[in-house]
Amino acid sequence: MGSIDATELGSEKKSNPGKATILALGKAFPHQLVMQEYLVDGYFKTTKCDDPELKQKLTRLCKTTTVKTRYVVMSEEILKKYPELAIEGGSTVTQRLDICNDAVTEMAVEASRTCIKNWGRSISDITHLVYVSSSEARLPGGDLYLAKGLGLSPDTHRVLLYFVGCSGGVAGLRVAKDIAENNPGSRVLLATSETTIIGFKPPSMDRPYDLVGVALFGDGAGAVIIGSDPDPICEKPLFELHTAIQNFLPDTEKTIDGRLTEQGINFKLARELPQIIEDNVENFCKKLIVKAGLAHKDYNQMFWAVHPGGPAILNRMEKRLNLSPEKLSPSRRALMDYGNASSNSIVYVLEYMLEESKKVRSLNEEENEWGLILAFGPGVTFEGIIARNLDV
Repeated sequence: MGSIDATELGSEKKSNPGKATILALGKAFPHQLVMQEYLVDGYFKTTKCDDPELKQKLTRLCKTTTVKTRYVVMSEEILKKYPELAIEGGSTVTQRLDICNDAVTEMAVEASRTCIKNWGRSISDITHLVYVSSSEARLPGGDLYLAKGLGLSPDTHRVLLYFVGCSGGVAGLRVAKDIAENNPGSRVLLATSETTIIGFKPPSMDRPYDLVGVALFGDGAGAVIIGSDPDPICEKPLFELHTAIQNFLPDTEKTIDGRLTEQGINFKLARELPQIIEDNVENFCKKLIVKAGLAHKDYNQMFWAVHPGGPAILNRMEKRLNLSPEKLSPSRRALMDYGNASSNSIVYVLEYMLEESKKVRSLNEEENEWGLILAFGPGVTFEGIIARNLDV
């Protein structure tokens, strides 16, 4: 495969006029840190389950996920206050939403404040807010509570993306990009916030797929400031969001299935999900690259910021696209340190991407200016953005 011809797209480390850029990143986590090696015993003790077959299965899953640590909202204090959350079959959606609604707002506020501090401009300069979560349900939505918690102006224009799942972070970037590019001078705060309490359940032979979530998913929040035409005096662009597309695969809506019930959210992930992504990811990437106007595609001359849905998805992508092992390193690190944190994960991946980019420059090695930001979610939906690394 040939190299990337970016002459018409702007090859200097300077954003193209009118193109949206990422100006700052931020993240936040709940206080409860879970070490994967202790998760199985803790989970079965908490739920008062002594089924050896289920325990053995979760032990195997915990090893295959490659997750080492995660942060979670769930705690002994919460279970003491709401013991019914660990009991099979109870009507607990009201209690779960009470916990989740407060938790996601608190984490989103903290991540946003960190992001705004890293940005360096006044909070009054934020003109738009995009809020993403699959962990709460209320009216008005979490976007309003986040705006209130931050003290945003009542004139701030808000967009709410609910139940977009793991593709929510990149979907939020796409929406924020459109807002920034169509409203000159605007500055968009994108915030994502998720907690697994909405789907926490005791182990059951009737729901073996629940154990995948127990072994894989984590809680947290992320935040991004997006705007076009950065002020060279007080803003430092990190990435240019050049071209974005979204596709869904017809007749795959049951592959990632989530239902809000009296017991919280019931998730089902089909076994064939990694295969479906493997079978379709290359055509999606080709479509994205062509739309961006890149003359050639050499996947190993691009950077890859991929939502870490799980090791099987990353492994199959790496194999199908013939990527060198280091290409998915930021995604694998995010998975190892935070688990699959749903819409938040892409923020953590981008932070690791910047960290590794700095390391490459310190060694005087050539870094990849152009790359892809990808995520996969319910639908099955593919979200993708062609981006440029502007960090210097």
